[in-house]
Amino acid sequence: MQLLDRRKALTITPFFRLGFRPFFLLGSVLAMLAIPLWIMALSGWFADWQPTGGWLAWHRHELLFGFAAAIIAGFLLTAVQTWTGIPGLSGRPLAVLTGIWVAARLTWLVGAPVWLVVLLDVLFLPLVAAQMARSVWPVRQQRNYPLVVMLTLMAIANAVTLYGVATGNDQLQRQASVGGLWFVAGIMSMIGGRVIPFFTQRGLLRKEGVAAWPKLDWSLLIGTVLVSMTLLQGWGMQPKFLLGIAFLALGIGQFIRVVRWYDAGIWQVPLLWSLHVAYAWMAVAYIAMAFWSFSILANISLAVHALTVGAMGGLILAMIARVTLGHTGRPLQPPRSMTWAFILFNLGALARVFVVDWAYFPGLWIAAMCWGLSFAMYLWNYAPMLWQARVDGNPG
Repeated sequence: MQLLDRRKALTITPFFRLGFRPFFLLGSVLAMLAIPLWIMALSGWFADWQPTGGWLAWHRHELLFGFAAAIIAGFLLTAVQTWTGIPGLSGRPLAVLTGIWVAARLTWLVGAPVWLVVLLDVLFLPLVAAQMARSVWPVRQQRNYPLVVMLTLMAIANAVTLYGVATGNDQLQRQASVGGLWFVAGIMSMIGGRVIPFFTQRGLLRKEGVAAWPKLDWSLLIGTVLVSMTLLQGWGMQPKFLLGIAFLALGIGQFIRVVRWYDAGIWQVPLLWSLHVAYAWMAVAYIAMAFWSFSILANISLAVHALTVGAMGGLILAMIARVTLGHTGRPLQPPRSMTWAFILFNLGALARVFVVDWAYFPGLWIAAMCWGLSFAMYLWNYAPMLWQARVDGNPG
């Protein structure tokens, strides 16, 4: 175990002391802006402005490989220090990694040449995966090897998406982004399986937490990786009965988790019920994918947005609200307005998944405004925590 040099760590600008700081803040800024911008573009507001590859390519890519990748990187590059005892990425290397992410976002948005967008964007996830590997390999922390694998699979899906953008291949972009999305679901399944029962036990002062069920955990992870690969490859992008069986089994497994982890006390603790509701959205997404594969649902959109908006966005908002408090030395009591942010967010998710089918643009605008306001509320409350030093005087 490497001990942190406290004096040296305290000389680093607070914003670059740990990965959660720049990536939670900047990822949330992207989230706050990206959905409203997309709906405005879809409504014809930006006739003379096109990001690289067009608005649809930008929308598909940025919410997954921009926003979600940033939050995943921020969480993992912070948590791995606790898991391994090896100091996390900080200082100048973290600033460089942050700069690469920011440059990729800006070049996409301003319509820079595709070669420059690809060059910048393709670097980020492999660098995060390499840093994770450098942390877990020396201590042979095998339980975290799958996270390196999942980051690598995300990087591959991103590279395929970028190749689709560079060649103008819309179908390749679509299947790579959907495949990448379900790789993210695999990461959420891993992290959720660790932290939701633990946070619930700690938050409700229970003597014992819900016992892990390793066979179910591994089945959900491996099964999700396999179905993701069929989507990335393209075979799973058309309804297939066999794929429906796989998604149905995985969805049932996720619902079993939701039920096992449930405790009636969560409704008194916003930092807990927000996590549980977000994970329930993920189970809904798996079942919706099964229904689409069985041709019960005509469009894959319901499943995709249950996962991206309800599960991914919801789990991210709930996690960063808690993790930011803990890693800045504050009590786990969020600002009161965050309760309304969680409620508003889930109302928006309901609008995007269910209202859009019968009231398209009203449903989209409701969803976009709820999403944007929720992340704006996070930024209003938490941005000062992210760029200021810990309140307890410790490094990090």
